[in-house]
Amino acid sequence: MEKIFTSKAPKPAGHYSQAIVHDNVIYISGQLPIDPITGEKRLSSIEEETEQALKNLAEIIKAAGSSIDNVIKTTIYISDIQLWDRVNSAYSQFFGEHRPARAVVPTKDLHYGFHIEIEAIASIIK
Repeated sequence: MEKIFTSKAPKPAGHYSQAIVHDNVIYISGQLPIDPITGEKRLSSIEEETEQALKNLAEIIKAAGSSIDNVIKTTIYISDIQLWDRVNSAYSQFFGEHRPARAVVPTKDLHYGFHIEIEAIASIIK
């Protein structure tokens, strides 16, 4: 088991790793729309929040030696199911033709007042 850390994604704010690799599978912790360089909490449009959270995921996946084309599954937590169409649009732009398995979990409140958090599972192809 290997712990993954990159300064190109937000530092963990609690007792967890950005990701863990086990048997060529990357388990990426939930990512919030936080700018990893400035630490700024990107409380903005749902599209911008989605894009930042996905960028953070991508940097962690890259640090683990893989790419977003190897994402197997994502879980998306959103504060309001009414935002789903806008989230789906930003998500599909990010992934392009790649279509990982996905679950969407509507939830009342997310940390810091964010509207989205995204976690993922990816593979490392050797």
